[in-house]
Amino acid sequence: MQNLLQNLNPEQLAAVTLPPQSALILAGAGSGKTRVLTTRIAWLIQTGQVSPAGIMAVTFTNKAAKEMLTRLSAMLPVNTRGMWIGTFHGLCNRLLRTHYKDAALPQAFQILDSQDQLSMIKRLLKANNVDDEKYPAKDLMYFINNAKDQGLRAHQVEAYEPITRKFVELYELYDQQCQKEGVVDFAELLLRAYELLSRNAPLRQHYQMRFRHILVDEFQDTNDLQYNLLKLLAGQGEQGGGAIFAVGDDDQSIYAFRGANVGNMMKFEQDFRVQNLIKLEQNYRSHGHILDSANYLIANNSQRLGKNLRTDAGQGEQVRVYEASKDLEEAQWIIEETKSLMADGVPRSEIAVLYRSNAQSRVIEHALFAAGMPYTVYGGLRYFQRAEVKHAIAYLQLMDNPHNDSAFLRVVNFPTRGIGVRSIEQLQMAADAYGISLYAAVPYMTGKAGTSLGAFVKLIEGMRMETQQLALPELVRVVLERSTLLAHYQTEKEGADRIENLEQMVNAATQFVQEEGFGQNAPAHLGPQAQAQAGQPVVSGDGLEIIDADAALATVMSPLAAFLAHASLEAGDAQAQAGQDALQLMTVHSAKGLEFDAVFITGLEEGLFPHESSSREDNGVDEERRLMYVAITRARRRLYMSFTQQRMLHGQTRFNMKSRFFNELPEESLKWLSPRVQQGNWFSNRKATTAWDDADFRSGGTDNQIARQITQKSGGGSGWRIGESVAHAKFGEGVIVNIEGGAGAARAQINFGAAGMKVLDLSVAKLERVAR
Repeated sequence: MQNLLQNLNPEQLAAVTLPPQSALILAGAGSGKTRVLTTRIAWLIQTGQVSPAGIMAVTFTNKAAKEMLTRLSAMLPVNTRGMWIGTFHGLCNRLLRTHYKDAALPQAFQILDSQDQLSMIKRLLKANNVDDEKYPAKDLMYFINNAKDQGLRAHQVEAYEPITRKFVELYELYDQQCQKEGVVDFAELLLRAYELLSRNAPLRQHYQMRFRHILVDEFQDTNDLQYNLLKLLAGQGEQGGGAIFAVGDDDQSIYAFRGANVGNMMKFEQDFRVQNLIKLEQNYRSHGHILDSANYLIANNSQRLGKNLRTDAGQGEQVRVYEASKDLEEAQWIIEETKSLMADGVPRSEIAVLYRSNAQSRVIEHALFAAGMPYTVYGGLRYFQRAEVKHAIAYLQLMDNPHNDSAFLRVVNFPTRGIGVRSIEQLQMAADAYGISLYAAVPYMTGKAGTSLGAFVKLIEGMRMETQQLALPELVRVVLERSTLLAHYQTEKEGADRIENLEQMVNAATQFVQEEGFGQNAPAHLGPQAQAQAGQPVVSGDGLEIIDADAALATVMSPLAAFLAHASLEAGDAQAQAGQDALQLMTVHSAKGLEFDAVFITGLEEGLFPHESSSREDNGVDEERRLMYVAITRARRRLYMSFTQQRMLHGQTRFNMKSRFFNELPEESLKWLSPRVQQGNWFSNRKATTAWDDADFRSGGTDNQIARQITQKSGGGSGWRIGESVAHAKFGEGVIVNIEGGAGAARAQINFGAAGMKVLDLSVAKLERVAR
């Protein structure tokens, strides 16, 4: 017991050893929340308060779930494979697999990832002659997913305007098509699970009695449906309900655009009458100046539960702030600073460049490429999202469920086998006429189209027969060869990488059956009952050996079906993965959950960060400030911030004001760096003499005072200077970016942020200076 609890700080120890009541743990960035969660689980088991089977732990990424299982295995001599620890989607998938009949799903239902869902919606629009310009597929997908995240079926959505009524109609048709094909999307996994537990009282009570302890990571990222699902599982409002141990940080809630509701933390306090609120404020990641910057910034948000990060690591180095004249100069500065960091022994993989918008990466990538510096861009396609892998998965899906129309359409003519668009249209008409799948409609086709489609069906059936007794890795190998995918890419000029990715699938299948305990020789097509009859060990979908294949919690899944579900869930996991020894480029959203020795936060300009859309949304600036807080707290030792006076973005040149967030940071934690303005930049083109030299440093004064001198050397005798902040009665606050003409005839070009760029006559405009 002592070994389990040693090295916990007082707040962590208090959280781990709380009584069996619902609790809220406010865990700041770098405060050891994963350690608290896993130790809490281990402590509950070790003290005999619950068995491993009586715990449910919910995470937001597969990576976090695997890390939790690994740590638990090291702490306790228990088999963690059968424990209900995973993502919301993974656990709901497990629930629905176990009770597929009660959930009105086919036994072999398959999961659509976001790419497949979009493809199905496009097919739906085309089949119903819907104008995809008036009703874009992506907009419809967002509408459907948003409705499901709120727990709403089509008939429950309020529709007052024509476009919404059309979307509701299409939502209904989409649900019918999914049910017909035996597929579910990510949002459907949660909604179907919620509906199942809501209407089936005996089943709900069974899980409420089983899971007396529910632990939830990243609670601030839950949406309304996830929160309601947790309330159902915990028996909230019912006698003898279970306890929820919620761990989260309202200051890091940055996924409102995905439906996350930061208000769920306060609702949880009220709904569950939480008496235990513990704040984890001891930070084990960052130095003092970095944490002070984060604390000062986030204090400007209202409606937060409140905490203040602290560290024993000392203040460390100040946050370096750089103002560039152009985005290219900003990129070059990043390169030079990166070289300096590497000279100090910092690996490239421990240096991250963060930006608010993906569009910002182009200039940085161009500069890095020109400098020959290796880099990795996060947010690219994950393994199971790559085109060649998706093709292979589609063949495997047809092996498991030939009535999956999305999989059928993806590979019916890939590699090409002479099946044209007209043949597919005729096949779809036949399928619609008989109310059957495309696969089932093939026998109704005649002529050349019937021959070609018939050959494809024979290919699939032949592979199914050939692989009946094969284990999953061998089945995958046969499919890759017999489908001619490998042969196809061998003929491509740059197909080597694609072949390597396809061959990697055999390794992925091998690893999967090992991790899930299916057994190396378990036939891939057979579920637990059939495996028992075939003399194979009977396992659940998670690989936990079971005695009775008809037991309530036995998941009836074959290795093939389980692998396909795993592939879909992995494809939808948004967590970034660690890359090779290269500079790490990513959006701030992608950086959540990661940490680096050195971090650059770029593009800190009004309209970019905070984003211009935030001013049009309720609490939009608060969300942007939380995003900035996340960016700051990614850094361990060194933090850099930069902004530019001029930036090319979306094909337009923007003249920018520095971000308001600079005014919310502690001055003593910042070290302002100022560039030597090069000839040819936008200031010198307008005869603005802003260049300065090292003599300015030698003249004395702090770095911050010296940095401001750069904007005090030009004004044309007008009494105003470039870079000065001003206020206008109509346009609000702005910054002077250029001055032309002399005293009495001077005109100023002023960036008023949301009001845009204005040119004003200084003798007429009633400007006021804004103190900074």
